[in-house]
Amino acid sequence: MSAAAMPDAPAPTASSSVPVPVPAHFQSFLAFDFGLKRTGVASGNRLLRTATPQPTIKAEGDARFAQVEARIKEWQPDALVIGVPWHPDGAAHENTRRAQKFARQLRGRFNLQVFEVDERYSTTEALSSGARDADAASACIILEQFLRSLQE
Repeated sequence: MSAAAMPDAPAPTASSSVPVPVPAHFQSFLAFDFGLKRTGVASGNRLLRTATPQPTIKAEGDARFAQVEARIKEWQPDALVIGVPWHPDGAAHENTRRAQKFARQLRGRFNLQVFEVDERYSTTEALSSGARDADAASACIILEQFLRSLQE
C-alpha cells in the first residue's frame, strides 16, 4: 500500500524541485483550491501538462461534496490534487490543517489517490494575472505546478 493510500501517512506533496512518484497510468487529474466559502477547480492531464479552469464551487459542507462528486463523475480523473497553504517560512496554520482535512475527506469519500501541493502564493499569482475567477485560476496554478513536477 502506498503512503498516499495509508490513512495515517502524510500525503505526497509536489514542489517544483522534487518529482512526485505518480503511477504512469495516472493521466487525468482534477485539482482543488480549498476555501471555506469557495473551492477553485481545474482539470488537466499529464500529456499536455496544462490545466483548464472549471466553475468554482460556492458551497460548504455536504453541499460542497455533492458538487465535488458531480465534477468527479463528469471528468473521471485518475487522481485528485489539492493545494495546501503554508506560511512563507513553511509553518502550518489553520488553513493548512483545513486543506489537509479536505484532502483526507476526498480520499475517504471518493477512494481516489490525492496529492497535496504547496500552494503558497497561488492566489496572489492568480490575482496579479488579472484572473476573473481567482479560485479557479489558483486551482490551475496548483495543477500545473503538480504536472510540471511529474517524472516523464
